[in-house]
Amino acid sequence: MPAPTTPNATSRTRDTPGGTGRAIDSQALVALFAGADDPQQLLSAFADGVAGLHDELGSLGGYLQSARRSEDWPAYGRAMRQLIDKYIRTVELDAPPPTDAQALRLRDLLRHAVGSALAGLLRSEPALADEAIALAADLRGWTPGQDLDALSRRITDLCHRVGVHGQDAEEHVSLLLGLFDLLLENIGELLDEKSWLHGQIGQIRSLLSGPLSRSAIEGARTELRQMLYRQTLLKTGIDESRTAMRAMMGTFVESLDGMAAQTGEYQDRLTGHAVRIREARSIGELNGLLDTVLEDTGHIQARAVRARDDLVAARRELEESERRLAQMEQKLSDAAGLAREDELTGCLNRRGFDEAFAHETARAREDRPLCMALVDLDDFRRLNAVHGHLGGDAALRHFVDIARLTLRDHDVIGRFGGEEFVILMPAMTLPHALAAMAGLRTVLSRRPLVQENARIPVTFSAGIALRRPSESFESLLKRADQAMYQAKRAGKDRSVAASG
Repeated sequence: MPAPTTPNATSRTRDTPGGTGRAIDSQALVALFAGADDPQQLLSAFADGVAGLHDELGSLGGYLQSARRSEDWPAYGRAMRQLIDKYIRTVELDAPPPTDAQALRLRDLLRHAVGSALAGLLRSEPALADEAIALAADLRGWTPGQDLDALSRRITDLCHRVGVHGQDAEEHVSLLLGLFDLLLENIGELLDEKSWLHGQIGQIRSLLSGPLSRSAIEGARTELRQMLYRQTLLKTGIDESRTAMRAMMGTFVESLDGMAAQTGEYQDRLTGHAVRIREARSIGELNGLLDTVLEDTGHIQARAVRARDDLVAARRELEESERRLAQMEQKLSDAAGLAREDELTGCLNRRGFDEAFAHETARAREDRPLCMALVDLDDFRRLNAVHGHLGGDAALRHFVDIARLTLRDHDVIGRFGGEEFVILMPAMTLPHALAAMAGLRTVLSRRPLVQENARIPVTFSAGIALRRPSESFESLLKRADQAMYQAKRAGKDRSVAASG
């Protein structure tokens, strides 16, 4: 059977750029199939059309044309199956850019941000938290191509409400801080002008007047605890002095009561002596009565002298108590301004550490290395939340105790507020400092904190920097701080050496 002819479409074909066959446009395809009204013509037109495509599809079209010309329909069928496989694979490989996949990924990220992160931040506002969770659930069901207007309006509304809530929260914090500052101001007005508490209150008010951060709040809490501790010491001294003074005054009053009773008795005796003197009949009898009167008068005089001595002693004791209290207040005042030790942990505070650093840098000029480690206890906020502030304070003391046992005697430990510590290691190279921190971490892991029958692991992240020649404290601390945050980002419970 002669091969059926198809309409001439060569005028509508074009060369395939870089391909093996010809490319054919849509108008030529329409012309190809326009005159095909039986199966063989359709198969012939289809083979010619595929042959006009590019690359491997054009080659398959050539196989179809060859099979059609030889009327080898099984071969035509095999070529068709290859074409179908090739077409499906081409559709998969030449799929549109992954905009839908990116949209779905963005949807999931937005869903997690709204349903987890935002809802977690809105726990204090149940209505907003519930709306965030519901919005996340609806986002989960969205697919590319669906209308976004409703979701967009809900997201915009939620963002607005969250913004209003954030402003309200900031106003509440500001009002609470203002109330606390007013309370501190009123306490200051009630104090004596020379009271050591003025310095402490001033420090706390200064901390709270700056940018509100976790470290500032921790610093204010530490200052308040120190102020409470000093007040306790002062109150104890006042109570002891008051007790001693009460005992002395009680003794003196008893002495006065005794003297008054004896004076009343003496008055009665004098009255009796006066009667007997009037009734006396001889000089000898009068002499005897006079001796008795003189003896009674001597007793009264001795009792008065003892009472006077007791009064003088009580006055001296009172003056001594006042002097001791004044000395105690002066010591507390000096301690408030010049304390070198952290009262909670017993290690150096910032003032004491600055002095130690100045001393060690002076010695380090003799070409001795000097390393500084900035240590931050891991997950300290969660530890406080689970075990309370008493547990947190115990963890801070536990770390310092273990560090003192593990490090060298001349290594310097200072607390810079909250859960941050700085360790100065004179005459130690960077590798040895890293090894020292690793040893401290090992001992801490073997000796967890025991608090209320609970074993609490205490871990830390540390950044260690070797001091450069003539490097300032601030520069050295900054490099150690950057290394410490690298340790945090790397997974915590590790030490990282600062560059340079």
